[in-house]
Amino acid sequence: MNPNATDRAPAWAALLVLAVLVLLPIGRSAEVPLALGAIGGLVLLVRGRVSIDDTGVRLALVLFAAYWLAALASGAGATAPGKTWSTVATTVRFLPFALFAMWALRDAGRWPALVAAAAGVVALWALDAWVQMATGYSLGGAAERERVSGIFGAGNLKLGPVLATLAPFVLLAARAQWGMRGLVVAYMFLAPPILLAGSRAAWLSYALVGVLLAWHETRRPSRFLAVCGVFALGLGAVGAVALHDSTRFGARIERSLRALQGTEAAVDEASAGRLRIWRTALAMSAAHPLTGVGVRGFRYAYPDYAAAGDQFVDTASDTGASHAHQIVLEVLSETGIIGLLLWLAGAYAALRAWRGADAAARERALAPGLALVSMCFPLNTHLAFYSAWWGLLFWWLLALYCAALGARGAGAR
Repeated sequence: MNPNATDRAPAWAALLVLAVLVLLPIGRSAEVPLALGAIGGLVLLVRGRVSIDDTGVRLALVLFAAYWLAALASGAGATAPGKTWSTVATTVRFLPFALFAMWALRDAGRWPALVAAAAGVVALWALDAWVQMATGYSLGGAAERERVSGIFGAGNLKLGPVLATLAPFVLLAARAQWGMRGLVVAYMFLAPPILLAGSRAAWLSYALVGVLLAWHETRRPSRFLAVCGVFALGLGAVGAVALHDSTRFGARIERSLRALQGTEAAVDEASAGRLRIWRTALAMSAAHPLTGVGVRGFRYAYPDYAAAGDQFVDTASDTGASHAHQIVLEVLSETGIIGLLLWLAGAYAALRAWRGADAAARERALAPGLALVSMCFPLNTHLAFYSAWWGLLFWWLLALYCAALGARGAGAR
């Protein structure tokens, strides 16, 4: 930040950044601290408190340009112009919030407390899910009929993806406090809620987090395989208990195994119809190769490209599936080749910043960095990255990643 600044960011600024995470399960309430942070970021910008010489600021500008310019270009041939242009307008709020987060978290000494606080929030959500597994109820109400829904509620089945994405905060905080034993115990603690939440994408994300952390902690093939074996045995034990005690979990496993039949119908059924959605997304991409159908225009374009009899087409509203359920296909179908190239440029910039950072900066950025890898891993299914809710979590993590790489020693100005 501005090297001439003499005041240190107050503690409430970091708490405001954390408040976005705390309020995430409560409807759209997380937008309040995000908006306040964005206003603060604009004030800092006007007062010259933000400098492009700062590593984190430059990275945030590049990442936002990749994300926002892809959306902006998609407006050229948007199927639902009103929806696309309103999304382009509202996503602007993410950049000043990211600038505020970098100011709030510019002192490296605050990062252990931030990671621990974020871990505490996520651990409480997981504990609430454990209560729901035992009693059928949680702070979010009664469990959904087929899944553990936890604090997010039966009408908002995001518990699995959110816990899997944010798991690195819990795991790394446990490692910092209790070493490898703490990491393994924390991994086993989060596993049952994630498995019983029923999201197979979350299962894969959580397994990926385990593999990446195992390599980070060992860096030697023999030890890596041993730690992965411990994780696999633990997950296997948890899965076996869940299969025995939970008909809901067993039904999800049974559906997944149908893909082994090898037929297109079986794979489509095992993927809950994702195969049809992906085929339709490819058809959209072929028809709109440069700029796509416009961000958030997927549902409105869907009926024009879906096969006859597609169950996702709602003839009454003339809409279809809400999004592509896969990050590459979402970007390609909604923003076209131009958008995909911009996203790839953003991914390259993020990885280059990691490679160019020192060991201390990498350690700070490890939790949000792993969360982003888990969130964006392309060989998986995904929520919509240009939606208001998932996009907000995506940019909260990006803001933390940029802030971690740009932070300075405690007390730096």
